[in-house]
Amino acid sequence: MGLFTSFDTSASGLTAQRYRMDIISQNVANANTTRTADGTPYRRKVVVFEEKGGRTSFDSVLGRVKDNYAGKGVRVSKVTEDQWTEMKKVYDPSHPDADENGYVMYPNVDIVTEMTNLIDASRAYEANATAFSASKSIATKGLNILNQ
Repeated sequence: MGLFTSFDTSASGLTAQRYRMDIISQNVANANTTRTADGTPYRRKVVVFEEKGGRTSFDSVLGRVKDNYAGKGVRVSKVTEDQWTEMKKVYDPSHPDADENGYVMYPNVDIVTEMTNLIDASRAYEANATAFSASKSIATKGLNILNQ
């Protein structure tokens, strides 16, 4: 594994976590959106990561050695809508989006969950920034040794 590979790996982690934070902030911003363009309440979005370098099976990774390590970081494979969490049903007959029984369907966004995910993404971003900084420091020291 070369020195620049560590830069690429850390940079991919930084990019992926920043994108995750963007999606989390979109979820928080739409926590009370009861009507989207298609007329339904906003659905929470979730970011899915995968290893860079394609999808490989466990056997193929063990069976061959590619640059002594598998993968070169992380990437966002897709952003999906959360279909497993129930929408919130609130009784509010005065709301314009209330049904005939007076209930309004609110998004399945839980602010506590989103803030916990935001802290997690922020810490992962910081860890990648620290790893990038450490790689940079190692490279700088190596160059200084060569210049002496």
